[in-house]
Amino acid sequence: MNLGIKPFKLKQKSVIPGFGITMGFTLTYLTLLVLIPVSMVFLNSAQIGLDKFWEIVSSERVLASLKISFGTSFLAAAINVVFGLLLAWVLERYDFWGKKLVDGLIDLPFALPTAVAGISLTTLYSQNGWIGRLFAPFGIKISYTPLGIVVALVFIGFPFVVRTVQPVLESFDVEVEEAAACLGATRFQTFCRVILPELFPALITGFALAFSRALGEYGSVVFISGNMPMKTEITPLLIRTKLEQYDYAGGTAVAAVMLVISFILLLMINAFQWWAGRHRSR
Repeated sequence: MNLGIKPFKLKQKSVIPGFGITMGFTLTYLTLLVLIPVSMVFLNSAQIGLDKFWEIVSSERVLASLKISFGTSFLAAAINVVFGLLLAWVLERYDFWGKKLVDGLIDLPFALPTAVAGISLTTLYSQNGWIGRLFAPFGIKISYTPLGIVVALVFIGFPFVVRTVQPVLESFDVEVEEAAACLGATRFQTFCRVILPELFPALITGFALAFSRALGEYGSVVFISGNMPMKTEITPLLIRTKLEQYDYAGGTAVAAVMLVISFILLLMINAFQWWAGRHRSR
């Protein structure tokens, strides 16, 4: 007989504080560390007026530095996607002597000071360096060229791709590959139609992380690039140069442009990643 009395349910308490407290802390944390510093960039650049702002950011030197920074960062991130996937595949699918050592070395760019990495790479890839002298007879110069910048950005960015792809490979069911082989698929077809679609969102994430990391890199690039205006000068170095010359408005104007372009590109990458994940789940 139903007396209209609802059964009493004991409400389980959350391990962490409720939504209001955690959301408030999150917004406060992001405001202090992200929103306020970023807003100051736009406030300082707005003081010079729109005409002066456009004159600064459209100058030939600024445009050249933006082209070098974004071009080399994109190329380095694309290279890291290919070889990062290969390295993650070897570490997850094969057992060999020294595997733990190789896996530990991947995180070395995270711990190594970027200035030390820049000096080491410059020494190795200069025309008299151990690696640079191998390319010198062919007329290939690495240090103090855009190619040297790409090398430095590849070095500091490849761990992002490897660490992003590794968990996906680890959780991937090998029986799916065996089923594809039983159905007559070749190794190339299995990789392109079975494995790659599963890895694609992780690869896009690794690319975005490596690309954003490369855009803001300074320490490892400033040594190997040569810092030649219009040729090998990156945008972070140009911003620092303006600040050292007490041109704070000009430096923040360039920083604001770089920030807006970076945000738009990362937003497009994230939107593409969301679309790819949604399309794959169908």
